[in-house]
Amino acid sequence: MKRTSILITLLLITHFVKAQTTHRLAFASEGNAVELAVANTASIEATDVTVRVQSAPDWLKFISREQSINSIATGEEQSAMFSFSVDKSAPVGAGQMITFAITNSTGQSWMKDIRIVVAAPETFELFQNFPNPFNPSTTITYQLPTASRVTLKIFNLLGQEVATLVSAEQSAGHHQSVWDATRESSGLYVYQIEAKEMEGRGSVVRKTMVLLK
Repeated sequence: MKRTSILITLLLITHFVKAQTTHRLAFASEGNAVELAVANTASIEATDVTVRVQSAPDWLKFISREQSINSIATGEEQSAMFSFSVDKSAPVGAGQMITFAITNSTGQSWMKDIRIVVAAPETFELFQNFPNPFNPSTTITYQLPTASRVTLKIFNLLGQEVATLVSAEQSAGHHQSVWDATRESSGLYVYQIEAKEMEGRGSVVRKTMVLLK
C-alpha cells in the first residue's frame, strides 16, 4: 500500500508567503506522515514550542495531534512529526485543509495550512458483506477507481433477482449499501455488482452470503 510523506518548513518570526501546494494522499492508506521543520529565524532562542493539529477532516486519523519542542536556537530548526491514516470514507478528489498551530513560551503563535487531496482507489473491488452470516440485515461495501454506472443486485440460488440495492451513477471512492432481508428465507444468496465506467469499460463481480434466521 502506498504511503505519503509530507515535509513542510515553517519559519518562526519571519513572515513569508508561499504558493499553496496540494499534497496527494493514497486512498485508505496507513503509515502516512507530515513532518514540520520549524526554523527559528529570530535573534533569540525559541522555547517551549508546541505544534498541534488545529483542524483536519474527520477521516484523517492522527496517532497524536500535538508535539512539543523544548527549544530552537537562533538559526536552527527542529522537526515535529505527525503520523496518520486515511479512512476509506474520505472523499476522492476534493481539496481539503489541515491547519497546524505553532506557539512558543512568549505567547506568539503561527498558523500553517496544508492542502491535501485523496487519490482514487487504484482498483475496482467488491468486499465480503458484514456481518456474514446475518439476520436480518447486512452491509455490502465496494470501491470504484473512477466514476461509474453501478448496479448492485441480490439473487437467490435459483438465479431469481430478489432485490436491487443500487442502480445509479456513483463517484470514485468507497461506497456501501445495506440489504434488509426481513422478508426473505434463510439460505445462501449471491450479490452481484456491475460497474460500467464512463468510457464504456465494465466489470462484474459476484460473492455469496448467508442469511441465517
